[in-house]
Formats: sequence, C-alpha cells, structure tokens
Amino acid sequence: MIKVSLKNGLVKEVTLGTTVLSLAKEISEKLAKEALAAEVNGKVVDLTYTLQEGDEVTILTFEDKNGKDVFRHTSAHILAQAVKRLYPETKLTIGPSIENGFYYDFDSEHKFTLEDLALIEKEMEKIVQENYAIERFELPREEAIKLMSEKGEDYKVELINDLPEDEIISFYKQGEFIDLCAGPHLPSTKSVKAFKLLSLAGAYWKGASNNKTLQRIYGTSFPKKKLLDEHLARLEEAKKRDHRKLGKELKLFTLMDEGPGFPFFLPNGVVLKNILIDYWRELHRKYEYIEIETPLILNRELWETSGHWYHYKDNMYTLQIDQQDFAIKPMNCPGGMLVYNSEMHSYRDLPLRVAEMGLVHRHELSGALHGLMRVRALTQDDAHIFMLPEQIKDEIKGVMELINEIYTCFGFKYEVELSTRPENSMGSDEDWHLAESALQEALEEIGQPYKLNPGDGAFYGPKIDFHLEDSIGRKWQCGTIQLDFQLPQRFDLNYIGSDGEKHKPIIIHRAIFGSLERFIGILIEHFEGKFPTWLAPVQVKLLPISEKYHEYASSILKQLKAEGIRAEIDTRAEKIGYKIREARNERVPYMLIIGEKEEEQNKVSLRSRNLGDEGIISLEDFISRVKAEVAARSLSFE
Repeated sequence: MIKVSLKNGLVKEVTLGTTVLSLAKEISEKLAKEALAAEVNGKVVDLTYTLQEGDEVTILTFEDKNGKDVFRHTSAHILAQAVKRLYPETKLTIGPSIENGFYYDFDSEHKFTLEDLALIEKEMEKIVQENYAIERFELPREEAIKLMSEKGEDYKVELINDLPEDEIISFYKQGEFIDLCAGPHLPSTKSVKAFKLLSLAGAYWKGASNNKTLQRIYGTSFPKKKLLDEHLARLEEAKKRDHRKLGKELKLFTLMDEGPGFPFFLPNGVVLKNILIDYWRELHRKYEYIEIETPLILNRELWETSGHWYHYKDNMYTLQIDQQDFAIKPMNCPGGMLVYNSEMHSYRDLPLRVAEMGLVHRHELSGALHGLMRVRALTQDDAHIFMLPEQIKDEIKGVMELINEIYTCFGFKYEVELSTRPENSMGSDEDWHLAESALQEALEEIGQPYKLNPGDGAFYGPKIDFHLEDSIGRKWQCGTIQLDFQLPQRFDLNYIGSDGEKHKPIIIHRAIFGSLERFIGILIEHFEGKFPTWLAPVQVKLLPISEKYHEYASSILKQLKAEGIRAEIDTRAEKIGYKIREARNERVPYMLIIGEKEEEQNKVSLRSRNLGDEGIISLEDFISRVKAEVAARSLSFE
C-alpha cells in the first residue's frame, strides 16, 4: 500500500499500481465519470498515470482550467485526425487549447472553406463514435524522427530537432492517427461529445512572418451539448456587440488602410474619449494626483537605461534625428522617471502620485491587430507613485479604492489576481518579501477576494491584475498595480530621508483603463452601443415632424446646448417614422418629437430608448431629468 494526499488535505491509502482514474473511482463514481486528467505534484498528467508514494493529487474536471485545456487539446487532435482522413496530403503542425476553445494549424494544398468545416465536423463525430483509446508512447530521438519522416510530417521532424537532447519525446495514438505531443489527453475520443468548428484564419509557422503561412481552424468543445449551445449563443451575442461594427454604425471611429493599427476617432468618438478623460481627471484630482505630460520621442540613451532598447526594440518605432538614434515611446514610465529626477525630493514630499494620459506606439504584427482592442497607437492612463517602504500598503489600498470607484461607475464586476515572484526576477529576497506581503495585506485588509497566481509577477516586482466582467460574462484584463524596485536603481532615483541621507523610493506603476482605446472598445460591447446618458456622444435627438417646425426645434436645440446637453436636430425631409427608426439605430438615449401640438403648448413629446413613448413633457422638466442623470452618472434611466 502507498499513501497519497488529496486536494482537501485528506491522506488516502491505495494499492501499489493504482492509476489516477482508479483513485477517482474509489472516491466516487460521479468523480470518475467527470474526471479528465489530474494534477500530480504540480504537473498535469493523464488519468492512466500510476500513483507513487507521497504524491499530491488533484483530480481535474471540466470545471478546472487545466481540465478544460486537456479536454480541448484532445479535441484539437480529433480535428487533426479528421482533416488527415479527408485531406491525406495535409501536413500537421501544432494544435493547442486556447481560452474558450482550440485550434490546429495545417499546411495543405487544399484551401479550406467554411463549407469544408461542416464536412470535417461530420468526420470528427465519426471519430468520437468510434471511441478510440488514446494511448501515449515514447520513442528515442532517432526513432521519433524516422516515424515522422515516414509519415511525411516535416514540421513534426523540425519540432523534434528543436527539443533539448534530454527531452522525453512522446506521441499520442488514437486509431490510425499518431501525433507528436507532450500531452496529457483524455483516455478516449468518446468524451468529446459536443464541439463546433468556428472559423478559419492564416497563421505563420512558429509565428514568424518570414515562415510559410499555414491554415488555422478554430473550434470549441464541451462535455455536454447544453454547454456548447449556451456558448454559441454567447458568441452570437458577442457578434451583435462587435465594437468594430458598432463603432462604424455610431460614427465613433474608423480604421483605414493608410494607417493600419492607428485608429481615426470621429467626432462622436472624440466626445466619448473626452468624457472618459474628464472623468479620469476629476477622480485623480480627488485622489490627490498631479498630472504630467512627457514627450512622444526620446533618445536611445533613455531607452537603454530603461532596458527597452535591448528587450523591446522589435516593438518600437525608431528614427534618427541629427545623426542620433531616437524612439517613439512604447510606454510612459521612463519619461515619468525623468520628471521625478528633475528636482530633488525629501521624504516629506512622498508619497508623490504622478499621472499621465500618454499616447504610446507599439509595433504589433498586422495579424494581431483587432479594432480598438489591439492597436499600434494607444493612450495609456499611467500613474507612478513614488513612496517610502512604510507607505506601500496604504498606497495600494488607495489605488484599489480608486479602481473600484471607476469600475463600479461603469457597472463592471471584477476579479482580482495577485501574481508573485517569477523565476527570472531581479532584486533581493527582502525586497520581494516586503512587496508581496504589502500587496497581500492590503487586499486582505479591505476584504477584497483574490486569486493567487504564483510565479507570474513582473521580473521587477509583484502585481495585482483586475479582470473586468462585462454584461455578457466575458473577462477583460484592464487595471494593474505593479510594485517596482528596479527603475529607481536604473534611473538613480533618490529622496533625502529623515536621516539626511539619500534613499531609493519604491514605485507603484498602475493603470486603470489600461489603454483608453481598448477600454472604449470594451464599453461599446458592454453597453452594445447603448451608452448611458452621461456617456452618450449624442444625448438627445430633435425630430421635427416637418419643415414648418424647424424654427421651434432650433430654439429648443439652443436651450439644450446652453444647458450643456449634447443634442442634434434631424432636419431631413423624411417621414417622422423613418427619423425615429434612424435615431433608434443610432442608440440615442432620448428623442424629442416636435410638431404642431408641441409648439402650441411650448412642450415636447418624449421618446426614451428604454421606455419608448413617454408623452408630452415640459422642456424644463426634461432638462432637469437629463442633468440629474448626468450628474449621478446613472447607468439606467426611466
């Protein structure tokens, strides 16, 4: 007999030779049915893994991230097997699991179409029904290369050659299909009961633009059809909310071939952007930040000092001025360090909270660009807090309070993740212990639930990440709080302490929106373009029934604008029903219908986006209502 430890701390005695699956059966039949893989001593393994004395075991189901990954990686193998059956000359590359699904990259003379996906799905269904056992085996390097060479799988041979000499080379077999793979996988193909192939895309081999373009097939999978149907419904909802489509319809922004990855903000988009910036400034004044602005272009020496020239240069736009190397800034931090160093500071000056709404540029690959979510020019709402060691915890709590106020204002729920020291970290054990303890204590003191993400901190310090949840349940990583002990060293930042000596401040890097452009994209999709009144670029649309009422409508427009209300008038010679439909499509919060009755009574007929026709109302009452909503930054209106 041997002893193993379970997730709940329970120690269980099992016979020598017991597999993970057998252990799951001993615990419960339900768990055995739902088990997909296991985490043993921190490593994800197949259910066929034979347990050893002292193993720490967590059995994984679809509820676990690693369980989902195993399930979907197996789905990718089923996809590859189906493609090889239908298009035997196709060469295999890689097929990982990704968030909410999986993909496989193929090199094929056959150009895959959306119609082909239906055929491939049918073949995948056959493979599932055939219920092949999925078996792992290992081969010495030479035999592995020989096997893949005989199968004509050139990419797999290249991958084997890329592996370290001492690497175990493993394969997984299901029926006639064999794939080079580290695993783990499900025990058989029958578990993948619900799946859908979603889309096609191009992808460079190994992500390098000088390599061959492959064909990528995306899909998703679930253990139950109900879960798949729910996911597909969410995808359809997301498609309706696509910010690229809505951004065009609402005339917020556009993307042009003349500037790929560089968004053009249209008048309505600029209004929205400025509302967000004004709100950001208002709150930063409240939380006692000062605002700075640093240059767009700075010389090579600065980027060498910060480390970007050596570690980030491929993502930077560089140029020469007066025979010297310069770069367009990819981030605001180094400029902020220069501002701090422009004068001497005392411990009495700290904490010093310095914010910057700075435009930065990054060279993203063209295939990675995606509307406002992934751009080459972005506005970062950075701030750097320069502080004493004993101020860390209070400053973290202050930043979290600010972040909570902003996210709550937009109706976002969010999750918090604490990432700790990575393997490639810089700095002393003492510094890291101080930083991690301060972050953890701050989270616990304010009662903020968080998930621990060990080893995923930045190389210069631990961090807290904020994951927003939008109105249809999608997660977006936006806000971040990072502690940094390294830039003060690199830039020789100092303050004069109470002892009269020089000391290094500690820095908090933090962003809330993250990127203003991306945040706008998220807001568009979160609200489905139906912005609350305070955010709406056009709050009120005036719709005169005919030309006869243009003068009265114009007088109302003048009054609304005088009160700071963003209003437009539709003077087109169209029927009122058409004008109403158009305004509804533009998702305007309020429409004011102007006709004979309204002019005679010196009132307006009100239609709201939420309630429809609300009848006749005085202009004074309407103005009060709108101004109250804006003042409260209300997310709904009646």
